Amino acid sequence: MKQSDNEVVKQRSAQNQSTTMAKIVTLGEIMLRLSPAGNDRFIQSENFRIIPGGGEANVAVSCANYGHEAIFVSKLPKHEVGQIAVNALRRYGVNTDFVARGGDRVGLYYCETGASMRPSKVIYDRAHSAIAEADPSDFDFDAIMEGAQWFHWSGITPAISDKAAEITKLACEAAKRHGVTVSVDLNFRKKLWTSEKAISIMRPLMQYVDVCIGNEEDAELCLGFKPDADVEGGETNAEGYKGIFEQMMKEFGFKYVVSTLRESFSATFNGWKAMIYDGKEFYQSKRYEINPIIDRVGGGDSFSGGLIHGMLKYPDNQGAALEFAVAASALKHTINGDFNLVSEDEVMSLAGGNANGRVQR
Repeated sequence: MKQSDNEVVKQRSAQNQSTTMAKIVTLGEIMLRLSPAGNDRFIQSENFRIIPGGGEANVAVSCANYGHEAIFVSKLPKHEVGQIAVNALRRYGVNTDFVARGGDRVGLYYCETGASMRPSKVIYDRAHSAIAEADPSDFDFDAIMEGAQWFHWSGITPAISDKAAEITKLACEAAKRHGVTVSVDLNFRKKLWTSEKAISIMRPLMQYVDVCIGNEEDAELCLGFKPDADVEGGETNAEGYKGIFEQMMKEFGFKYVVSTLRESFSATFNGWKAMIYDGKEFYQSKRYEINPIIDRVGGGDSFSGGLIHGMLKYPDNQGAALEFAVAASALKHTINGDFNLVSEDEVMSLAGGNANGRVQR
């Protein structure tokens, strides 16, 4: 390691850097999550709670919470159910000006929250959603990317349909034309596509990517790389990832490769850390033990949102950026819903070592 965790945190204050508020664009599908109360099972539930959320929408909310101009691009029906999703984004300051309206349905997913040795369970009902059937003519990506500093997407978006994959490519091309930094969260979802299909679509899209985020499973199933680490057996040390990071950077020309490292002891107890590679140095974050987990849905998205903010705030300090992202995501695991509803100050406090959870009076 280049420096200790405490040194990284202290450096934040010493550098006295103020965040430049940026225009950040995300593209994807916002869905409605239908969940039983608490830890109830689907089959015993008479009512479901409606919770809006979805990968890139979750990232946009995080970035808006940190003070950026966060723009979410998607397509939603004109009817009132579509408006639920739009209103959820507006509530937290996300710009919805480029959400096209039309199509027949909002994607749904059902989520049963696990506990102890019983895992959480997700059932998708998102086929033929408005964004899955959207047309490139629904979006003017040159206008959307004008003046933007960052564009983020995930592997979920091209997975939902061939049309969405084409729209993702067009957005990436426009981002490059406008000199926008592009990040991807590989986010493989086996219920949406096969590894073979993912590799055929995702690998060509990597030419547009500057910052690649993904865990060990994502790298293997989306890009065909496998780390030398027994993650299932609890081996999440950085050494097992160095080889794959170097290979990915060499093949695709990424500026940064980032991976979260999750140790899943149970549905409600995880170890959580991450590492980043810039082509020269590897940095591994401090490790958090999250117990109990309140809601882990959106945990990876909160990491991506935190990383984007951290890299904009600390452009010359990848360690500080990573520590911010890991702390932000650790906090998300304590919050119900998809969105990470925390402020920059709260994240900085945890990253600085204040993890006692005492009442703030």
